[in-house]
Amino acid sequence: MPRLGSALALALVGALALAATGHADGGADPSGRRSVTLGRSVDGRPITAVEIGDFDAPRRTLVVGCIHGNETAGIAVADRLAHGPPPHELDLWIIPDLNPDGATADSRDNARGVDLNRNFPWRWRPLGGIFFSGPRPLSEPESRIAYHLIRRIAPRVSIWFHQHLDAVDESGGSVALERRFARLTGLRLARLRREPGSAAGWENHQQPAATAFVVELPAGVLDAAAVSRFARAVVAVSLFGGARPR
Repeated sequence: MPRLGSALALALVGALALAATGHADGGADPSGRRSVTLGRSVDGRPITAVEIGDFDAPRRTLVVGCIHGNETAGIAVADRLAHGPPPHELDLWIIPDLNPDGATADSRDNARGVDLNRNFPWRWRPLGGIFFSGPRPLSEPESRIAYHLIRRIAPRVSIWFHQHLDAVDESGGSVALERRFARLTGLRLARLRREPGSAAGWENHQQPAATAFVVELPAGVLDAAAVSRFARAVVAVSLFGGARPR
């Protein structure tokens, strides 16, 4: 499996340091908000992450607002988190849009017609049509960006927003955590089909003590109250836990 190269790791750390707006006074936890461009899409659009909260907190969460370009409602939740107050005792990483080319074109896939949520290594297999999984695992720059970031920060909780099934998926991690998120947001908890090459499936396989899960938002645009409800739920379940019983 490919690993994050040392040069790229150093560049990422340097970029984070330059972009930092947080601070540490005396013995206080380093906290605040900072952003970094992780890389670029097939068509050259920047893919940015925002880190907010306590930068040295042991609880670390990743939120991805959009991976399918025609399922963009989660971007509003990600943006609310990225511009909200830094949470205490939580290191929160946010990628508002992992598929900016698809979002611009209102297309599920990226600019090469690849379904990014079929392009991760765990149980990858060749698929065609609208679920085209690419010529090989991690063939796409967008999926490689997420892969390398996850390998580097090792989030205890990862939440991937999709649409339009109105459900929190039992994605293979902590069912208690997924059930809590469903209860806080008013969505049903459901066991959806496990897809080959999915991001959450790969995370749950390679980080067995953590939890990654899919949130299927309702169709359309979320109103302000729903955006706030989902953003609060992200923080609540992140502080609730994320480790799975062995």
